[in-house]
Amino acid sequence: MITEFTPFMSLFGGLLIGSSTVLLMLTLGRIMGATGVLAGFMQPSSASDWSWRAALLAGMVTAPALMTLVTGQAPEIQVPVNTLMMIVGGFIVGVGVTYGAGCTSGHGVCGMARFSPRSIAATITFMIFTAITVYVVRHVFGG
Repeated sequence: MITEFTPFMSLFGGLLIGSSTVLLMLTLGRIMGATGVLAGFMQPSSASDWSWRAALLAGMVTAPALMTLVTGQAPEIQVPVNTLMMIVGGFIVGVGVTYGAGCTSGHGVCGMARFSPRSIAATITFMIFTAITVYVVRHVFGG
């Protein structure tokens, strides 16, 4: 499996995530963790709470279409595993998000920026298990 190194696209994506996180904190005083945003969208506490979450999720969904309009080329999406592996992976991530009280965006981007010990520990745990998973998939299963 070949992994492409895309430093400029990665930097641009990181800048977009970072600036949107800061803007959400500055404007609404909210932390942008994707799992929390989605959970609050599904069970909103108020109409105004639902509206900003809906706008954020709509932006996440429509961004590929906007990129296609701007560049004339759809973003390439490669999924190197079969559907069963995606379902199993999604289930494992869901369990991790539940027990970890948040996801990589909440802990890794927002929590670490606030020097939250819990988020730092969660992010270290994410990274360790990511490395183990990549090793097992690539070198044990030969994927």
